[in-house]
Amino acid sequence: MNAFGAKWGSVLVVGILLPIRVASAGAQDIQPRFLRYAPVGSMGVGLAYNYSSGAVLPNKTLPVEDVRARIHSVAGAYSVYFDVFGITGRASLGGVLTSGKWEGDVGDAGDVGAVVTQTGLGDPVVGAALLVVGGPSRSASEFRTHTETTFVGVSVRVRVPLGQYDPNQVINIGSNRWSVSPRLGVSHAFGRHWNVDGYASAWLFTDNRAFVGGSTFSQALLMSLQAHLEYEFDNGIWLAASTRQSFGGETSINGVGRDNPQLNNRVGLTVNIPISRHNQLRVALTTGLSTSAGNDYTSFYVTWAHGWIL
Repeated sequence: MNAFGAKWGSVLVVGILLPIRVASAGAQDIQPRFLRYAPVGSMGVGLAYNYSSGAVLPNKTLPVEDVRARIHSVAGAYSVYFDVFGITGRASLGGVLTSGKWEGDVGDAGDVGAVVTQTGLGDPVVGAALLVVGGPSRSASEFRTHTETTFVGVSVRVRVPLGQYDPNQVINIGSNRWSVSPRLGVSHAFGRHWNVDGYASAWLFTDNRAFVGGSTFSQALLMSLQAHLEYEFDNGIWLAASTRQSFGGETSINGVGRDNPQLNNRVGLTVNIPISRHNQLRVALTTGLSTSAGNDYTSFYVTWAHGWIL
């Protein structure tokens, strides 16, 4: 068994960690080990806590300046692996409850020196993924002997506009728009201990036609690249050093561009600890390294996941 299968006890839960992170306040944050391989019939549930502080907004390109925020989020997710014409597929569902306080200058869009405190549900995220290379669908007994070292996968995530939203406020927990993100990833194991992952993804957005003041808020294509270097110990604990570069995503209000593309880089460290055959604990810290729009914040994540197989 190679490093991407991890130890048998941890294989059952790795697949649900991704949708938890997606549903959290850092929906575009760093995500190591997106391409996880597991037997058909594997299922998992989990909970994640996220604390973010600094210039963090639910939508990084909102017309708010000098943002100071403290945000607490609790996210939950469910994931299942299944056969898709002989290759491994995964479906996931995640939701998040967020409580936060934001301070900043809203400028022309509303009050200056605004302070917003909100608690409510964010937009749920549904997703699907396929391991198109290196991930043939296998039963639990067949999976124990797999030898693949390179994986190529594709996925799509959809953020559904069901979160809390007030058209009279600039800052909202929900987005009031659909968001779709396709992703392509490549993952390779070097021997027993080292893994390298790389992902390219994009976010496409519909317009928010109920923005503050009856305006229409639009956003161009937002793209990102991620890279992760991982080391796995013999006891199943692994560490990841990560970076993510985003670009694009310029916004406009009523068709007037705001010249605010995101040229942001974030870095992070992650440690994943198998607790038992069916449980894992993951801790991560990420921060903005360079910022052009809405990236100057730090996030701390703790994720617990429980998996099983039918």
